[in-house]
Formats: sequence, C-alpha cells, structure tokens
Amino acid sequence: MSKTYRFDIRTYMPKKIICVGMNYRSHIKEQDGRFPSKPVLFAKSSNAIIKDGDCIIYPPQTAELDYEVELAVVIDRKMKNIPESEVIDYIYGYTIMNDITARDIQKEEGQWFRAKSFDTFAPIGPSIVPKSEIVNPQNLRLRSYVNDELRQDACTDDMIFNVFELVSFISQSITLEEGDLIATGTPAGVAAFSKSKKFIKLGDVVICEIEKIGRLVNRVI
Repeated sequence: MSKTYRFDIRTYMPKKIICVGMNYRSHIKEQDGRFPSKPVLFAKSSNAIIKDGDCIIYPPQTAELDYEVELAVVIDRKMKNIPESEVIDYIYGYTIMNDITARDIQKEEGQWFRAKSFDTFAPIGPSIVPKSEIVNPQNLRLRSYVNDELRQDACTDDMIFNVFELVSFISQSITLEEGDLIATGTPAGVAAFSKSKKFIKLGDVVICEIEKIGRLVNRVI
C-alpha cells in the first residue's frame, strides 16, 4: 500500500518562499566571503515554483544561469517567536529546491529577488518527506549535476546555521504558516565561483539530489 501524506508535491504551492544565503562554509570560502553573524534572508516569488520533470525556462535577460541544490523545509502549522528547542514541532517535512539564479542580474543590479524569481526558477521535489523519515536534517548528503557531470557534493553538516536555528530566527520576525517553504542555502560548486564558469545552457539537464529525499530533474529550454 502506498503512503499518503498531507502535502502532495503534485499540488503543493507555498504561499511564502524564504531563502537563506551564505549558509554553507564551503560556499563562503569559494567566494572569499565573510561568515555572517546572523542568517542572510531573501525571498523568491511563488510563481517560480515548478516540479520534478518540468522545464526551466532560460530567460533572454540573462547570460549566466546558475544552479544551487538546497535542502528545503516545509512548515507544518502557524508559528511565531518559536525557540529553537521547539521548532521540530512546527516542521512538516523536507524537500529539495534548486535555487536557480541569474548571476549577472544578481551581480550587476544587486537584486537577489529579481535574479532568483523569474518564472520556473524554483524547481522543487521530487517529493515532500515527513520529518519522521529524516530524524537528523544535519546529516544529509546533497549533490548537483549538470548533464551527469557532478558539480556540488557536500553534507548539510556544513551549514553555519542549522535548520532549527534558521526556522526559529525567521519566526522571530515573520509569522510562518502552514505550507511555507524555507530553503536553507547551498554548498560550494556553483558555476559563478568555479574556475570553469560552466553556467547552465539551453538543453542542459540539471539534477539535484539529497539523501533520503530523492532526485529532482529538470531540463533547460
């Protein structure tokens, strides 16, 4: 008998997508950046959401399209000012997000929201795994590939601020509601800071995978 979950990835659409930047030590080191003293937050438009197997549309406004594999948290119920020790009670589960980014727009305009919120720039999936199946979200291997070439390979234990710290911090200023999505950052290996600068091209297949969740596969058109 197949399992049935309250959140079905096929119909799931978060009201809010809150993202965390600069949250992996390796990612900061690859760009010679400074470690943040508090989580760096930004948002993506919910219009950017697509699912496993859907296509990423390459917009004409950018020439530097990048990938970012991220562990994403699905909020279970309304929460506000929740201490770190109680956060687990407010998490429903986890999924994968590919935080697609137009790097030239991000760099030249300084607008993270625009650079990361074009339609189709938030692939998620392939499923939403309940927290009961992922006891420790800080011990998950995450990888990304472009056309089967490994680009990122890390563990969530490289996060500067762990999942529970992040959710608690966000809840201090923003009321989180059922179904809200929080993307927790990406490790080293993105195209922007690699020697090869291998940005995504038309026809590429981008794969993001996280242990215990699965593989998120999207073609660029």
